[in-house]
Amino acid sequence: MKIVGFYGFWLNCFIPLILNPIIQNTMKSVFPALFLAVLMSACDRTASGTKEASAATPLQGTWKLLSGTLIEKGDTTVTDYTQRVSFIKIINDSHFAFLQHDLNKGKDSTASFSAGGGTYTLKDSAYTEKLEYCNAREWEGNEFHFTISIQNDTLVQRGVEKVEAAGVERLNIEKYVRVK
Repeated sequence: MKIVGFYGFWLNCFIPLILNPIIQNTMKSVFPALFLAVLMSACDRTASGTKEASAATPLQGTWKLLSGTLIEKGDTTVTDYTQRVSFIKIINDSHFAFLQHDLNKGKDSTASFSAGGGTYTLKDSAYTEKLEYCNAREWEGNEFHFTISIQNDTLVQRGVEKVEAAGVERLNIEKYVRVK
């Protein structure tokens, strides 16, 4: 339906004069935001152009070790990691890292520091670490198979640590709390 006559003249001539500046100003503010959204979307793609699906699991995050129990050749050693030492484990979607140091800043006989990390796999409660980096170098290249359970903010990790080069074969049970 085409409007003719007096109203048609006004609609055809003056409406574009009124709307054009509004449209141009809107485009000046919308276009950069739209461009930025498209750019960010493009950066969130893999080489094949598909978006990675890496949903966070409850395991991901930073964990503080509260206690560790080692059972080796019938002997049990329990360590309270809230006294004299601090130990954290950081887990993202594909890697883990751990750091431990004494709380006396290395100034007495309790001086200690250890660190390591690598990749991991998780299927249900089966958690496997592949240690790629470690200050105790004979531990590098080993895989450690654990069973994990998470209740609220508590993680319990249980499995056998076997490192032939270090003469180690023991059951390790660790209890962590999530760092918030």
